[in-house]
Amino acid sequence: MTDTWHPADPGVLRLPSGRLVRGRGLRRPLAPGAPTPSYALYLLGGQPPPVPWESTWIRWPDFRLPTDRPAARAALTAAWERTATERVEIACGGGRGRTGTALACLAILDGVSPEEAVAYVRHNYDRHAVETPWQRRYVRGF
Repeated sequence: MTDTWHPADPGVLRLPSGRLVRGRGLRRPLAPGAPTPSYALYLLGGQPPPVPWESTWIRWPDFRLPTDRPAARAALTAAWERTATERVEIACGGGRGRTGTALACLAILDGVSPEEAVAYVRHNYDRHAVETPWQRRYVRGF
């Protein structure tokens, strides 16, 4: 039995395989009664506050790229694998640049071409996702 997101939940991106992942900006608190993740990947310049679910933190300063790219790739791959059976959340401060970049990388892992991944996330998650030219290059090189 799987415990994934509902497709209509705010911030939920449906990957081509049907897997669901939620992107979120941590500066916007969860609405009362909103579902919580079973696992989260936090993309922040500093350590996130503790949460009651399992999580991983990747040091990723705002408007930049992950400071440890091999660790980021491993964490993104692990998060994508977990989307098959768990409620996985990818989050940064605003939920657009770093989160959008990470979601585009998950889309690549799910079969979207690197050249189409940013457009896929912008169309299906947030039209402002992946904010900088170097974030777009990171996705193409993923």
